[in-house]
Amino acid sequence: MKCKLIYPRWNKLPGQTTFNLPPHGPVIFAASLPSYVDVSFTDENVEEINFDDECDFVAISMMLTTQVKRGWAIATEYRKRGKKVIFGGISTMLHAEETLQYADSVFLGESEGRMEEVINDLRNGTLKKVYNYMGKQPPIEIVGPARRDLYKRDLYNHKGVPMVDLFHASRGCRFSCYPCAVSYLGGRCFRPRPIEKVVEDLSTIDNNRLFIVDNSLAQNKEWEMQLFKELIPFKKKWISHTIEDDPEVLDLAAQAGAWYVYQAVYDTSDYIKERVKRYHDYGIGVEGTILLGLDNQTEDDIKRLIDFLLEIDLDLAEFTILAPFPHTKAYDDLMRQGRIYDHDWDHFNAGQVVYQPKHMTPERLQELYDYAWKSFYQDESQEQKMFKLFSKVMMREMEDGTYRPRDRRLINKSFGKDVVRNIYLKNE
Repeated sequence: MKCKLIYPRWNKLPGQTTFNLPPHGPVIFAASLPSYVDVSFTDENVEEINFDDECDFVAISMMLTTQVKRGWAIATEYRKRGKKVIFGGISTMLHAEETLQYADSVFLGESEGRMEEVINDLRNGTLKKVYNYMGKQPPIEIVGPARRDLYKRDLYNHKGVPMVDLFHASRGCRFSCYPCAVSYLGGRCFRPRPIEKVVEDLSTIDNNRLFIVDNSLAQNKEWEMQLFKELIPFKKKWISHTIEDDPEVLDLAAQAGAWYVYQAVYDTSDYIKERVKRYHDYGIGVEGTILLGLDNQTEDDIKRLIDFLLEIDLDLAEFTILAPFPHTKAYDDLMRQGRIYDHDWDHFNAGQVVYQPKHMTPERLQELYDYAWKSFYQDESQEQKMFKLFSKVMMREMEDGTYRPRDRRLINKSFGKDVVRNIYLKNE
């Protein structure tokens, strides 16, 4: 039985870097399919869909709200051709009722241990319209390695430099942040994978650079430390979301190859300033994630926050506008107050105002968002700052003997031999 697995394209925001990371959700789903299902994968962000490819059914995996309309269009085209279409993924769960109109079946929840039933129903002509496993998570112990063999590796690079692989060591989140849907999607219970399963998955990854996509690693200190200890022998360099603010944990993270972290910057407090400094003290870079448009932010607050970012030595900054995604408290509050005026899901991209802010006009918030990007990167471009971070990881790889000569050739071509030579001379 042949499955055509598709990850729909989505439009990047102006100013965003143009690279594409290999998506995680589709290859996690593919690993849960019965072994007799032959899977081919198309990431529409890096290649065109061939609608004439032979297949028995189509699976569309959607992560972002800005993918849903394109996903629906893809499904419509395949269904015209008589193909059965099954939807899954994060944004399928957030937009389930609408997606039902374009699907033969919608799968809600985590797929491990459940796909044998779905495929049997498909083969027997009894495919259900909805398979709803929300809130009924499978045992975390059965989550195995992803099907990374499905990636077309040559399509995932930026200026010739291979992109990081995505990897997860846990699911669920015990926090419930205001604009976030994770507690709805994966539950409030933190579910770490057994360390032996983490090691098994890591052993299948040839890439020396990873993005650990867990919602937050700072959820269980003992498990977090054990994870970092197990990572050390792999000598991989990795990016993640927040790490525990503890010297012992940070030291282990640095030994384990922490490259840089995404750290929310939500105010101008000394705590945030010191938090960033502590990461840097252990050689860990910081990309600040800054959310604009919350009800407690005035125009002056946003301007002060932007000025503060220039003082605290962030390596990178990523600015977003509050996007009230369905099944979040932000969405419920703004809908109840009648403040969401734009319901085009393509515009829910965290870079476009779709609601009435509390202390300013939508147009002014949009201007402040643009001002934030320009102000932070006015003296040094985003690409220049990214290269500085990349140069640090290259030096660390040279120190531990894991850097790959092909990277040097590719980077020489992309950034210029003189720039790269200076980096390497420091370590020779």
